[in-house]
Amino acid sequence: MSDDPTSTMRVEIYNQTYSIRSDGDNTYIHDLAAYVDRKMREISSGTMTVDSLKVAILAALHIADELHQIQDSQRNVDGQLGSRSAECSEMLDRVLKNRAGIS
Repeated sequence: MSDDPTSTMRVEIYNQTYSIRSDGDNTYIHDLAAYVDRKMREISSGTMTVDSLKVAILAALHIADELHQIQDSQRNVDGQLGSRSAECSEMLDRVLKNRAGIS
């Protein structure tokens, strides 16, 4: 008996079946495959190309763009959170200094 926790599953992306070995959640892997399939179909319906490699590359670029936009957005949110945290810390310091001066 093997101690290997990986399993092999089959997914279909753009009319091609792939065997995927993963130690991850099968539902998650199926969801990822469905997402890639959906993106490829969106790209192919909006272009005149039938070349699956070109469609895959265009879909990969689109997914990479989505990732970078989300990362940029997250960096902005992190920066805002850092600024607000520093403001709150400064306000708390002032309040504590004022209270110490009153006592």
